[in-house]
Amino acid sequence: MIIPTVTIVGRPNVGKSSLLNCLAKRRISIVEPTSGVTRDRVSTEIQYNDYVFELVDTGGMGVKDVDGLTEDIELQIEIAIHKADIILFVVDIREGVMPLDIMVVEKLRRLNKKVILVANKVDTPKLEYLIADFNKLGLGEAVPISALEGFGRSALLDRIISLLPALPHQEAVPADSIIKLAIVGKRNAGKSTLINTLAKEKRMIVSEVAGTTRDSVDVRFETGGRQFLAIDTAGVRKKRQVKDSIEFYSMARAERSIRRADVVLFLIDATLKVSEVDKKLGDYIISESKPCIIVINKWDLVHGVETERFNNYIYKCLPGLSFAPIIFISAKDNKHVIEMVQLATELYEQTNTRISTSELNQALEEALSLHRPTRKKAKSPRIYYATQVSVAPPTFILFVNDPKLFDSDYERYLSNQLRSKLPFSEIPLKFRFRARTKTPLSHV
Repeated sequence: MIIPTVTIVGRPNVGKSSLLNCLAKRRISIVEPTSGVTRDRVSTEIQYNDYVFELVDTGGMGVKDVDGLTEDIELQIEIAIHKADIILFVVDIREGVMPLDIMVVEKLRRLNKKVILVANKVDTPKLEYLIADFNKLGLGEAVPISALEGFGRSALLDRIISLLPALPHQEAVPADSIIKLAIVGKRNAGKSTLINTLAKEKRMIVSEVAGTTRDSVDVRFETGGRQFLAIDTAGVRKKRQVKDSIEFYSMARAERSIRRADVVLFLIDATLKVSEVDKKLGDYIISESKPCIIVINKWDLVHGVETERFNNYIYKCLPGLSFAPIIFISAKDNKHVIEMVQLATELYEQTNTRISTSELNQALEEALSLHRPTRKKAKSPRIYYATQVSVAPPTFILFVNDPKLFDSDYERYLSNQLRSKLPFSEIPLKFRFRARTKTPLSHV
């Protein structure tokens, strides 16, 4: 279903990102007093009074980017405005009408778009009298709001839906039917290029400047009749190299994106050695028990290296992800990208699979017959039976005589055995050992 788009525009530091967070009721965009923090189009779906629309945050109009990305930022703003059904033009009530505000108005007047003037930073009702100053912009009466305090949120949403086209008999796609893919990796691994390839448009700024992406940016796309939500994240770097709070929040967003994801696409730059940053990122993916595809990007730039040899190198560097499949792609040239998405779908189905208790215990008996847990202090570890209690990741409770007798090595052995015998071959599994008295499996 195509849903309406509402785009937030304005000069730098008027509170556009705060407004997105306010309307979404969660922190999506990074909010900093520094000009030019937002670079890409940051979007989220808003549901209000049976209406659904996509809300898009943009960079500040007229900003001069310190990394020379001004033209790229302006292009993203142009695309967002062009796609918008409604534009929210945000001004700062405390500063009044500024020259850059007038520049934005002149630009908007040339468009045949519905525009709502939003006077932000009305943090106290005493400031509302200043709204009249903005009548000179010729955009009608401004809607007062405090994005920081939440004042005026409902009034603004009411104004937005009053201008939206009616959506009779249309239902939003259920959130749990959309596969969420977190695209993570160190700086300049090609994450934004991959997003643009998946979206089939220049959705993200792509630059040789490391760390171009700061926010986690959600981009919806469809392939093979299935909907996906790709989450582009800021590149991860060593903690001691984090220079400012913007980079700190970017790293926090990358970790949150992994937690949100159904499947993680872990990008490795084929032209560089696996670094400590890659290993730390791999450890975080493991700790969150997320299905993961190790995506070797820029493979078109590598010559004279066999994929099998490279596979062995990757698994040696990232032993905790030995179950994760590896795929070699070129995001720039769109090589094997569709196959990567198909593989992600397979992992999504694996991690959401349930098996019967009898099938599970049959596989467990076979694993026990091959390798029994080691005795400890003259006490034999015994497994009585097991049951699956949840999916994503598949989680199993093993009823045993004493949970303390089962170490991580044996848990790893059981994981490998169950992956080989059950439909979980390429995903992480979780085990919980619980004490119980009962006849053990195979009388182990």
